Amino acid sequence: MTTKIVRQFGRPHGVPGRLVGWVMAHRASNLQRSLWVVSLLDVQPTDQVLEVGFGPGLAIAELARRANQGHVYGIDHSDAMVRQTRKRNAAAIRTQRVTLLRTSVDRLPRFDKPLDTIVAVNSLGFWPNPTQQLGELRGLLRPGGHIALASQPRCAGATADTTARAGRELHDRLTQAGFTQARLETLPLAPPVVCVLATNPSEGQDEMPTSASPPPPA
Repeated sequence: MTTKIVRQFGRPHGVPGRLVGWVMAHRASNLQRSLWVVSLLDVQPTDQVLEVGFGPGLAIAELARRANQGHVYGIDHSDAMVRQTRKRNAAAIRTQRVTLLRTSVDRLPRFDKPLDTIVAVNSLGFWPNPTQQLGELRGLLRPGGHIALASQPRCAGATADTTARAGRELHDRLTQAGFTQARLETLPLAPPVVCVLATNPSEGQDEMPTSASPPPPA
């Protein structure tokens, strides 16, 4: 039963998937987490932004509010989440400021312009090959573009230590994929949320060291 529930959160589908989507959309900590992650990014009105694994679309709505003269793309492999997020962001979709695609991170679409920002909240754990896919995402970013990966562990008994380990893993994945200037931010929920932000280096800067090392366990 536990395995089935976890799978639903990774790829909501059917009637249980709609219920999972409702829970994710209405859990106060999820909204707080999404708004916090977006607030860490300097999203400009004309930016091109991608969210990977947008779930119920809470961050998509906030990104669209900030990039109101740019474009926000979202990909998710769940039909249920695509339908729910389309309803939540119907106005922005009508004005062609938001595009939602049902696809997975290992089948990335191509975009007309380089992206300024990529966001993924609690989705990397479901990616087939995270380091490889982060490298492919890096190829979609403009030089100097940013990526934000956030994690709030939802496993039973998750603590600040669990979050610290998740942060170190995200930091290492980004570094291995060639991102630089990685830094960690933490939101003190229960359990805490960690967000690792990093930069796609400009040409000739691929060997720049990260600006911050992951913290020791809390």
